[in-house]
Amino acid sequence: MSLRNTILRAWFARRERAIDRFRRNPVATQERMFRDLLRRGADTAFGREFGLREIRSAEQFRQRVPTFDYERFKPYIERMTRGERNVSFPGRVTLFARSSGTTSDRSKYIPVTRESLWWNHTLGMRDVATVYAANYPKSRVLDGKTLTLGGSCVREEGNLVGDLSALLIHETTFWSGWFRAPKIATAIISDFDAKCEAICRECVGERITAFAGVPSWNLALMRRVLEYTGKQNLLEVWPHLEMFAHGGVEFTPYRRSFEELIPSDGMHYMETYNASEGFFALADNPTRRDMLLMLDYGTYFEFRSGTEIVPLEGVECGKVYAVLITSNNGLWRYEIGDTVEFTSTDPYQIRFAGRTRQYINVFGEELIVDNAEMALAEACRRTGAMVAEYSVAPCYMSLRERGAHEWIVEFEREPDDREHFAEVLDGQLRAVNSDYDAKRRTTLERQRLTEVGRGLFLAWMRARGKNKVPRLVNDRRVAEDILSFAKGWKEPKNV
Repeated sequence: MSLRNTILRAWFARRERAIDRFRRNPVATQERMFRDLLRRGADTAFGREFGLREIRSAEQFRQRVPTFDYERFKPYIERMTRGERNVSFPGRVTLFARSSGTTSDRSKYIPVTRESLWWNHTLGMRDVATVYAANYPKSRVLDGKTLTLGGSCVREEGNLVGDLSALLIHETTFWSGWFRAPKIATAIISDFDAKCEAICRECVGERITAFAGVPSWNLALMRRVLEYTGKQNLLEVWPHLEMFAHGGVEFTPYRRSFEELIPSDGMHYMETYNASEGFFALADNPTRRDMLLMLDYGTYFEFRSGTEIVPLEGVECGKVYAVLITSNNGLWRYEIGDTVEFTSTDPYQIRFAGRTRQYINVFGEELIVDNAEMALAEACRRTGAMVAEYSVAPCYMSLRERGAHEWIVEFEREPDDREHFAEVLDGQLRAVNSDYDAKRRTTLERQRLTEVGRGLFLAWMRARGKNKVPRLVNDRRVAEDILSFAKGWKEPKNV
């Protein structure tokens, strides 16, 4: 084991003890986060408006401070972007993570304070290494570098604005280059093709032991690496590769593609939950398919089921909740738009259940992302298919036709029989969703499959400034945009 590996593991051991403490004392840890946030926010404009200094309990907090979505919190964010200090957190905010927009805005601007940068997002990334090293004590991942595929960022009126990944890379001190590749200047190149070319030139000769990021963009990069090197799989390029820390989307549709690119039993996939609004959870046990909720990152959690909002100690296993956060990035009782299901309350373990607004319920079918992912995985398993990306939209009823769902699908590997694929997909959707099954017997036809060329979704995301494909959309706006884009797009010959 190298000296660097030994030193890092000593630091990780200390952090492991801190993680174990909040595992054993979750409610007390959240109470400490709550008290600290109230103290920090008391003298801000937001704090004075809602009387944070006078709040003595979580119940009083819920009574005095309303819940916010982006539209309701936007006036405070606009004041921050104009340079106003002490709006909802002490000091001036100069970093903003830009993510997909709301109905009225193309982009959302999420504040990233210096405190949240270091004691939320960056600590979360360090804890990925901490937990991985604990789970795999003989690992040599720390002897190499993690290839991180970042986004891009720009200066806007004195602020640094862009993808969260780019902000983290840009603001990390020089010593991070000892552990991460490529160089900062390469990682934040705005043009994706140029970035891939630069990464190939710079990193093919590096000792890459891990990589991290959104699965879809990393797949595109990895294919480019193989094309650049002429190799058959990534282990021929980086023989010490052993870990992929992924997040942002459900990994199941991508797993088989990665297993073909990296054919090794020693390759480990580690899920993380790092959103623009904060780093919230990571997979701490390789034998489980859930994540540990990280309770000491400066975030106070609340969870909504219907109209009822409960603190951490009020949640129940097997129940899906929308997530609300109060955090050291200056967001207060902010509903982030994600839903999670608790799989354990000792310790508190979650799994990502989807977006609050990603569902289809045009016909009373109540189809959610979790249903779609399960059905799609089974259809792929039984037909030998691999799906790179997909999006689902309703097809409305007419006088002569029943309604249906249109699945716009990009195959990584074609199914052995498209009709069989469609039958299995439909059967599995009916098996996992009784409402869908009931509507299939009355108002819904079997889903309609629309196949698009390889690389279409990636090109669409790049053109629209997105890093995720909306999976289920309750109207046809996204579907029509994708199909319209496809008409003028030509599939690259080397895809």
